[in-house]
Amino acid sequence: MLDRFLIVWLTMLSALAYFWPVLFPSLADPFVATKPVVPWLISVTMFSVGCLMRRDEFREVVRDWPAVCSGTVIQYVATPLLAWGFGHLCGLTGGHLIGVIIVGCVPGAMASNVLTMIAGGNVSYSVSLTTVSTIVSPVVVPVAMYACLRSAIPVDLKDVAIQLFLVVVGPVVLGRILCAFWPALEKVMERVAPILAPLTILWIIAGVVGANRDSLSQGVAPVVLALAGINLVGYLVGYWGGAALRFSEGVRRALTIEIGMQNAGLGVALAQQLFPDFPDAQVPPALFTVGSMLTATLLVQAWVWRDRRARRVESAG
Repeated sequence: MLDRFLIVWLTMLSALAYFWPVLFPSLADPFVATKPVVPWLISVTMFSVGCLMRRDEFREVVRDWPAVCSGTVIQYVATPLLAWGFGHLCGLTGGHLIGVIIVGCVPGAMASNVLTMIAGGNVSYSVSLTTVSTIVSPVVVPVAMYACLRSAIPVDLKDVAIQLFLVVVGPVVLGRILCAFWPALEKVMERVAPILAPLTILWIIAGVVGANRDSLSQGVAPVVLALAGINLVGYLVGYWGGAALRFSEGVRRALTIEIGMQNAGLGVALAQQLFPDFPDAQVPPALFTVGSMLTATLLVQAWVWRDRRARRVESAG
């Protein structure tokens, strides 16, 4: 239920974070108070993801490595270019430009796997893409961020790589190893992880909303426009790229959702850790999480309706 209505919970919790001082002026702000632990929350999410991974998922990566590698290359080439292009086209500078670039450079979102399943796409391919893009992120993401931001602000490649390994890859590997050696832990995480992972992401985004109320109330229209371009054109690149590579419809849908959605929760943590002098850099990843969940849900629903209509026409014929 939490995954199915994630956009609803995300909207409600973000609204609560935004209006907290108005609704509860005499109470301490829990969303702002948890800002220092955002990287730990991301690590908890990735640890949960590692616990949920199965050996057959890694076999899928090996078996379909040409398609998985092709999709990963498309993602890591297209989304940074889209972020750089739309960021400059919309005249963004400072923290807002940094945040938009981060959105384009981070790996795919875990929610894409669930949405691919609902859309009737190839789930194993979606999981393979997310897995590979996450594992290679400490190498690829720093290079992409350096290429896109070097003219605007210095980027420490080593620092970005270390943060990605500590916050993302390390917890995933640790979760997989621990669950492989301790079946009791795996059984517990099978129940806990599907709830824990989305809850931490929800709180991270709400925390960013709470910490950036003033920034969100003014001057974000160009940011929203740039993020919409990354998201919507990303869907087109994913679907047409899959068509150009002659992928099946199910694989195209998986690639479309994977490229259109980014791990913006991770983007928030990177913005906070790597660019502390630009607090508004956290705003674009937070906005992108809400927006991409909304558009992806609508896209998935459109595919579901189309498939149902096609089945009715086929049965009537």
